[in-house]
Amino acid sequence: MRVNIEKEFLEQVNVHKGILFKVAKLYMDTKVDQEDLYQEMICQLWKSYTSFKGSSQFSTWMYRVCLNTAITYFKKDSKRSKSTFSLNGEEHYLRNEESCLEVENQITYLYKAIHELNDIEKALIFLYLEGFSHIDIGTNLGISEGNARVKLNRTKNKLQEIIKRNGYEF
Repeated sequence: MRVNIEKEFLEQVNVHKGILFKVAKLYMDTKVDQEDLYQEMICQLWKSYTSFKGSSQFSTWMYRVCLNTAITYFKKDSKRSKSTFSLNGEEHYLRNEESCLEVENQITYLYKAIHELNDIEKALIFLYLEGFSHIDIGTNLGISEGNARVKLNRTKNKLQEIIKRNGYEF
């Protein structure tokens, strides 16, 4: 029985592993920190897997566990020093190198700006960028659809202000 649970868990995590990478990248600057958070999220997912009842999609449950883990992990390790953000390992396949460099710079600026947001705002932007509806964002964060809509709009405005203030070019 235990082997079946482990196998089922690993299959589900493997199908949705992109969530882990995206959350880690959103909350941590360096590759090492991202890997640490990735491992922490895997541990938390496994610890809470028995609480997954199937009343929502696995991916929805996984988003919620991962975001909560990232927020807790980030707060717990708030003495973490800020370092330069890098896009090493980011996969971009464009036809010319100039376009590739331009897109990489834009992504770098976006992630740098996102790192200036608070934890909840990061979660809102992450879910928005993942294409979640306002109702799904609210469900994942435990707030109403209307509250999710208002908070997301405020966060998008704040993100635009950060980008302008820092002189990032898009």
